Amino acid sequence: MIEIIAAEADYDRLDLFLAEKLEVSRKRAQDLIVNDNIRAEKRIKPSMKVVKGQKFYVEFPESCNMRSIEGEPVDFEVVYEDEYLLVINKPAGVVVHPGPGNWHNTLVNGLIYRYPEIARMPGGWLRPGIVHRLDGGTSGLMMVARDPKTMGRLQRMFTYREIDKQYIALAHGRPKKSEAIISGPIDHDPDDYYHQAIVAGGKPSLTGYKVLWTRNDISLVNFKLYTGRTHQIRVHFSALGCPLVGDTAYGAKDNNIGRVLLHSWKLAFMHPMTDQQLSFRQFIPEAFTKYIAEMK
Repeated sequence: MIEIIAAEADYDRLDLFLAEKLEVSRKRAQDLIVNDNIRAEKRIKPSMKVVKGQKFYVEFPESCNMRSIEGEPVDFEVVYEDEYLLVINKPAGVVVHPGPGNWHNTLVNGLIYRYPEIARMPGGWLRPGIVHRLDGGTSGLMMVARDPKTMGRLQRMFTYREIDKQYIALAHGRPKKSEAIISGPIDHDPDDYYHQAIVAGGKPSLTGYKVLWTRNDISLVNFKLYTGRTHQIRVHFSALGCPLVGDTAYGAKDNNIGRVLLHSWKLAFMHPMTDQQLSFRQFIPEAFTKYIAEMK
């Protein structure tokens, strides 16, 4: 997980700036610098001065317990639960992983609060039990492992595309083909490291889609993911000239939606421990129906 942080003022030392911004000790900040977990446009060292507006890219070593992640009440619905795994319905606005300026009220905080044993799971201090993720603005179904063996099996199932994940979204415009598979490789945008883009040499990425209807230049689209890249659906559909409604980061002009209208509505798989076939559905949330009702 990579975060971008920017200096809001001048600082005498980089390590002091990072300690304050990341809410970690000065020694931990120095370790991040020395271990190349902090990057900038030029070579850096702990004692360097920081100029207002300067940006730094932080890549957290997830296996390193930089700070204690606290369990606390967080709003999410448990759709299915057994001794091996959970299937949850994540609300839009709930971020999955803790990070700078966002150490509280994440899904991980909520999971640890309700299921303390998850804190001891492998996967790194930021994502215990998390085998896949949703963007903060995306709502819908996610699964979480409750023991190491289940987690390993679920990860293999994702690798071999044995899990059916489908999303639904509202998008601006209508693509030329009503049904297709998009295959553009995705990586960090060379001009904006915080965003993703279709880039030559990027990670192979496959998104299947089907336009369900188009009305007033807005399309309701069903997506099936064959790979799981960061912002995959958003990047691929923006590249077609059809950014998702509310997705101002990838070309939408909406400024009053408050979220990206993307929802993980279907999750189907064979239980990794019991071999039971499981299928879950969560229909579109109120934000979708309200937007559709208000379309002119």
